[in-house]
Amino acid sequence: MTQVYSYSCAVRLECNSNCRRSQTVCVSALRQGVRSKNKILNQQLKSNSYQSRVLSLKDVSMPPKRFRSASITSALSAGGPEPRGRALISVFDKTGLPELAEGLVSLGYEVVSTGGSARAVEDAGLPVLQVEAVTSFPEMLGGRVKTLHPVIHGGILAKRNDAAHMTTLSQYEISPIDLVAGNLYPFRATVESGADFASCVEQIDIGGPTMLRAAAKNHQDVLVVVDPADYPIVLEVLRGNKSAEEEAALRKFLAWKAFQHCASYDAQVAEWMWSNEAEGVSKSQESSFPPEMTVPMTLMNTLRYGENSHQAAAVYADKTLKEIGGTGVASAILHHGKEMSYNNYLDAEAAFNTVCDFSEPTCVVVKHTNPCGVASSSTDILEAYRLAVRADPISAFGGIVAFNCTLTEELAREIREFRSPEDGETRMFYEIVIAPSFTTEGLATLKGKSKMLRILEAQPRPTQEGKSLRQVGGGWLYQDVDALTSEEITFTCVSEAQPSDQQLLDIKFAWTAVKHVKSNAITVAKGQRLLGMGSGQPNRVKSVNIALEKAGEEAKGSAMASDAFFPFAWGDSVEIACQAGVSVIAHPGGSMRDQDAVDCCNKYGVVLLTTGVRHFRH
Repeated sequence: MTQVYSYSCAVRLECNSNCRRSQTVCVSALRQGVRSKNKILNQQLKSNSYQSRVLSLKDVSMPPKRFRSASITSALSAGGPEPRGRALISVFDKTGLPELAEGLVSLGYEVVSTGGSARAVEDAGLPVLQVEAVTSFPEMLGGRVKTLHPVIHGGILAKRNDAAHMTTLSQYEISPIDLVAGNLYPFRATVESGADFASCVEQIDIGGPTMLRAAAKNHQDVLVVVDPADYPIVLEVLRGNKSAEEEAALRKFLAWKAFQHCASYDAQVAEWMWSNEAEGVSKSQESSFPPEMTVPMTLMNTLRYGENSHQAAAVYADKTLKEIGGTGVASAILHHGKEMSYNNYLDAEAAFNTVCDFSEPTCVVVKHTNPCGVASSSTDILEAYRLAVRADPISAFGGIVAFNCTLTEELAREIREFRSPEDGETRMFYEIVIAPSFTTEGLATLKGKSKMLRILEAQPRPTQEGKSLRQVGGGWLYQDVDALTSEEITFTCVSEAQPSDQQLLDIKFAWTAVKHVKSNAITVAKGQRLLGMGSGQPNRVKSVNIALEKAGEEAKGSAMASDAFFPFAWGDSVEIACQAGVSVIAHPGGSMRDQDAVDCCNKYGVVLLTTGVRHFRH
């Protein structure tokens, strides 16, 4: 029979120190040598492998030295008052741990801890009792089992105002636990490091979430804290510096925080498990979408208001594993200017997504999420900027300017001093300038344009792949991101006229731009620049008219792209474009009247291409 050592003795003691918890072998009892009633409690465990044996006080064995710190050993010989309560600490993030433990000890709390947390407390010169000494079981299974024990969870879950609960604690000689401080294994960081499957599995915390959920459930009696930033206010509560109402509110808040901490953690584990299906098992098209899903998010900032001043708003960071790497507008660095607004985020997202779809150095100008100016140049990004603004200078004023290349001092000076093409005098005003990087001089120069100008540095998202969520009343729509680029699409010529190399370059440029315009969407382009676009119109003819009107005389010899097929041709969109001098047109095709479009283009000698791909954007 193997004797299991216990510091929390499984017998009731007669102690003249008026211990509140007689089930604990208190220091004064040990010191004075008070005899117990010699009550024997023999508990045969289910496994029949161990038997807990407690005899009289003189026979009670203290835990081996490896189960208790030097400060505990010293306290046993020196004596001391009965602890005010018991605090259990088991944290991976040890930020603020010594200060928390010191505060608890100074208030008279007995600190129970595990592994590295216990060592950190002891290294701070504070008394600490390892959890093995409380449970009478050593840490086992390579650390998988530490706190999963009735002595721990009974002490956490017992309701202090429930006589039956307290009688049960007394019956099984369990000490109440009044505070639980914990945070979980670094699962996300392990996945992010590229660790193999087995290593990631070992970082799935089991005991931690169980302990935190138990404490949060019983928050009226147990303070639970998962965030080191909350340690100071928890100590203030324990010092009695908060009113009863304030304490009750804080307990509820900390309980919510613990449940949310566990929920976000579990969501990441579930996401990872779903993405790592068993070898040899392939998901069907239907099952590529998980039957259930949770998206963990963290509040980044509250915003001044939403789309309108009467709407409250906030911005959250997406903490799903697919967002590892911190790319995109939500993770952008705000180098200068006013704080971001709700509409700023939407416009910046539209501008940056658009510009990142182009392979050549490109400038995009966006207004109300629609690109109103786009231009590319492999040799002169300054000229690309000028051409992007000139596409629609009225819309560009007060818009968002985005680049897919480093913003230099020369480019920053051009942005700062450029005058409106409308009058040649008014400096252009922008809400945001966004780029993937800035030179030191470029950033300093751009800051001189305006105190209000928001300057954002954002990292492009890898090929913009993934899935997107969009809310509808009572539910969410979940789809693949439209990540297809012009280089991945086959442009099939269906007309008699064949495209030249320049026409192919122009139509690919127009097609890349139309993907980011709200439907019904039409773009007209030539020479790697947008000449005009029509967006968001209920009928396609109106979008064609708007785009051609903006292009003006430059429409002659241009390329026109349509995000969806043309339902009619004669006297409609296709013929209107041909009569305006457009030389090449691209649309997905698939209409019952596709042949009408072919015949119309053949009449005017215009090249007609089909893509087989639609780019609706709602």
